[in-house]
Amino acid sequence: MPKVEKCRICQSPGLYFFLSLGPTPLANRFLKPGQESGPEPYYPLDVCLCRECGLVQLGFVVPPEVLFRDYIYLSSTSSTIRSHFAEMANEVLLGFMAKGDLAVEIASNDGVLLRNMLGKGVRVLGVEPATNIAKVANEAGVETLNDFFSLQTATKIRDERGPAKAIIANNVFAHIPDLNGCVEGMRRLLADDGVVLIEFPHLAPLYEGLEFDTIYHEHLSYFSLKPLVHLFSMHGMEIFDARKFPVHGGTLRIYVQKKGGPRKIEKGRIGNVLDEEERLGLYSPEAYDRFAKKVEGLKESLVGLLLQLKKDGKKIAIYSAPAKGNTLLNYCNIGTAIAEYAVDKSPAKQSLLTPGMHIPVYGLGKLQSDRPDCLLILAWNFKDEIMAQQAAFAASGGRFIIPIPRPQVI
Repeated sequence: MPKVEKCRICQSPGLYFFLSLGPTPLANRFLKPGQESGPEPYYPLDVCLCRECGLVQLGFVVPPEVLFRDYIYLSSTSSTIRSHFAEMANEVLLGFMAKGDLAVEIASNDGVLLRNMLGKGVRVLGVEPATNIAKVANEAGVETLNDFFSLQTATKIRDERGPAKAIIANNVFAHIPDLNGCVEGMRRLLADDGVVLIEFPHLAPLYEGLEFDTIYHEHLSYFSLKPLVHLFSMHGMEIFDARKFPVHGGTLRIYVQKKGGPRKIEKGRIGNVLDEEERLGLYSPEAYDRFAKKVEGLKESLVGLLLQLKKDGKKIAIYSAPAKGNTLLNYCNIGTAIAEYAVDKSPAKQSLLTPGMHIPVYGLGKLQSDRPDCLLILAWNFKDEIMAQQAAFAASGGRFIIPIPRPQVI
């Protein structure tokens, strides 16, 4: 797998490598019992900054066909995400669409967002590359095209269905190798008065909160707003609004239209985000050198805490097995000697082993039959939801370990 030589947006060769999380297995490539004795592919997980446009990106790219044709993450597993997407669907319906208009969602997963738009007088179409998940969405009544979104796909949809009044892309933009091709596809498919809504984890909270675990091979880009302003401008489009949301540890939603479109540009909100990024130094190599040192310190603190709990005789299990958790487990070398097993609500992950560390994953019932003393919450961005669900565990003396932004026991 070749090292990236040019920026994904501006094609500049001025890349500054600042963080290496080491050779790492694919974060969603769980193993069946018995497979751990066979070969398991590892790929470099290095991060760099484009000195020209400010995009933070991976220095090595795993082909999307390897990552996404068979996928294990279902968006509808989390009640927080279901609620967030229901609110977003309602905003799109009320603010940007009329009867008969077409909404297209890129990487629509199991249709968790588009389900909220069924029966509301509009047309919906999902585009989902994972064959197994597209099947789930179609069976749930959400028409879903099993393909990657591209200029070719966008042209096909427009030719067959007409332009889209709304294009939605949640937690997928960072996964796309060819950002310029994707944006050109959006421009081709979008109606002249249409809107594109894109959500992604914002780089500012990742930087401030040391959210290094959100770095894995599926996430090729780590977006601040400034390089995206440049990207869309290159394709005759403009960002007219930007809003923050707390989900996924800090999400930014941008609103895009064709240049000169009907909606006024919210200069205040956009300016506030750009000012914050500038204040944090998100376009300077020196800021990322500091980030890398802090990540190393967090690793030492977390491992030290877990080893002390084990020394004190505490039994540790893991609650949730998200992709981000596998970056943390592998970087910190946390295996079954520290955490004996994991539990996860998703049936798709149960009875499997985590990538690299090979920690067995069970259903939540395991916590009743084999009670641990402490639960390491890897989906720390949903910690409030998880701790509420496990109130009985806490009431009986169980403790929660939160790894990010600083290791602590609650």
